[in-house]
Amino acid sequence: MLKKYKNKTFIIAEAGINHNGKIDEAMRLIKHAKKAGADAVKFQTYLTEKRAKKKSPIYEILKKCEIEFKYFKEMKEYSKELGIHFFSTPFDKESAEYLLKDLKLPIIKVASFYSSNNDLLDYISKYKTDIIVSLGMTKLKEVKSLINKYSRKNLIALLHCVTSYPNKPEDSNLSSIHTLSKNFNNIIGYSDHTAGIEVPVMSITAGAKIIEKHFMVNKNDRVI
Repeated sequence: MLKKYKNKTFIIAEAGINHNGKIDEAMRLIKHAKKAGADAVKFQTYLTEKRAKKKSPIYEILKKCEIEFKYFKEMKEYSKELGIHFFSTPFDKESAEYLLKDLKLPIIKVASFYSSNNDLLDYISKYKTDIIVSLGMTKLKEVKSLINKYSRKNLIALLHCVTSYPNKPEDSNLSSIHTLSKNFNNIIGYSDHTAGIEVPVMSITAGAKIIEKHFMVNKNDRVI
């Protein structure tokens, strides 16, 4: 599906878990992502018990923001009604199975710290879906291994990403976009964690064909 956007930058509104576990808030995020002109809106799909231990300081936050699988179908249908692409980031095999087998999503996003999770990637690559992978903390040789293993079956898009959140604009290291473009014949983009819009704009001049930007309707909705 991403090939359709080869002549323009594909803009992803990253809703993440800024809905605070409320389906009506998730719908509101979809509505405002469309209103803002984004091409796609993206969420996170997970089972908290598989993502964090109960003693973890983020367990309660994740549990509060967990949305039941059945509601993702409603979110997908609402997105289709509005004319905006819908997809999500799975954090476990069960979530990936629901998104791919039941919802048949044409795009799946893989988070930075799962970019070398072969079990999850092996499962995702069984389906005919475009895969967008963030590369925070990923070494070049690991990216080469990922491309060699999975690009034969799927269209793989690579997003330069700085994993600190938020990160300072001067630490964005946009030269990595050139490095990725030089080494790989893939769609290259940028997953932004800065507070403003200046760095994503600059990333386009550096060659980014995909921009992923976290957003919320109201700053009071911030989860973390």
